[in-house]
Amino acid sequence: MRLLFLCHNHPGLQAGGTEVLARSLFRELRDRHGVEGAFLAAVTGAHRERRPGTMLQGINDQPDEMLVWLGHFDRFFLAQPDTYGLASLAPVIAELAPDVVHLHHPLMFGLETVDLIRRAAPRARLIFTAHDYFPLCPQEGQLLTTAGRLCQGPSLDACQACFPGRPGADFVMRALQMRDVFRDFDRILTPSAFARDRYVAAGWPAERFTVMPNGLLPAEPAPHRIAPDGRRDRFGFFGHLNRFKGGLVALEASRQLQAAGIAHRLTLHGGAAYQSDSFMETLRADLAATPAATWPGPYGAAELPGLMAQVDWVVVPSIWWENAPLVIQEAFLHRRPVICGGIGGMAEMVRDGVDGLHAPVNDPAGLAQVMRRAMTTEGLWDHLVAHIAPPPTIAEVAERHLELYQDAMGLITA
Repeated sequence: MRLLFLCHNHPGLQAGGTEVLARSLFRELRDRHGVEGAFLAAVTGAHRERRPGTMLQGINDQPDEMLVWLGHFDRFFLAQPDTYGLASLAPVIAELAPDVVHLHHPLMFGLETVDLIRRAAPRARLIFTAHDYFPLCPQEGQLLTTAGRLCQGPSLDACQACFPGRPGADFVMRALQMRDVFRDFDRILTPSAFARDRYVAAGWPAERFTVMPNGLLPAEPAPHRIAPDGRRDRFGFFGHLNRFKGGLVALEASRQLQAAGIAHRLTLHGGAAYQSDSFMETLRADLAATPAATWPGPYGAAELPGLMAQVDWVVVPSIWWENAPLVIQEAFLHRRPVICGGIGGMAEMVRDGVDGLHAPVNDPAGLAQVMRRAMTTEGLWDHLVAHIAPPPTIAEVAERHLELYQDAMGLITA
């Protein structure tokens, strides 16, 4: 089997959950199952300087992992007008002659790439994983309004409230185009049932969807922190710092706990690249006003076990319908209970009172109350830890993907 993976960035440049999962899956299929192919990541000048003479670049001495420089992109229509850059992909795809093309994100590549693939590899089966809601929501695929409120799904009135300057025809055409282009895909995968249901509610055909969980590379669980006084009062945030992930909510919750005289520690682990000046000013001001919180900055994958060893709880205070955050699986791998919002894929992954706790979304006071309960309820931490189930491994998930690819190719018969 020959396989082509497309992703909107490379984990060597931006270690987001989608990028990490996609590259790990590609390598697992290559190394354990003998699948040949290529991992192609789209980048812009913000990630890697464009080099003269070619739109393609190598990375990390991996002959089957490449970058394609696509610096022009319409985020509203998910359109890539850089026909020159796309044209450079055609001979690469034709020479590879993939049996399966797996698109892990339409960002940067754009919907035009689907048509290019159909022409360059007409016999390839197309698979798409909806890691978020970009095909449904022009507001950065978050299903979150510009005012920070949860959106139940796209509608003309709701979308125009977020984009008051756009004519209604733009939203109608966008929705029709998305359904038309993704109709070409043989399978559409979502890491959560919640995400599948959002797409189906928006008019996408239910029979095309398969819920496919994410998986992690194997790792030895980090030891639990020794707490001489028995208090489990160390909280860790892991992930990119932006307004969607709720780092500011966690800081305000910590400040309120501190004002109430409740001793604890909150550590924010992660970078804040590409954030606005106003967000960074707010972040620094909130950190200065919250002595119980620290922000060491970005971290690498190899550092994660050591950082997990310093915390008792992992806080996932996202304010949007998260699909299936890898950080929750990482927390469970290292046997840390998770405190998260009781919505979307988070509520699907974390069982309230069983292996974690649910907190009100975008509500610092509510989060502070749950954190206080986590610290002060005798036996709660031990109870939750005892009921944490190991997350799926990348090996297990790769086998499921391989079976799905074979089925799409008609190699599996009933």
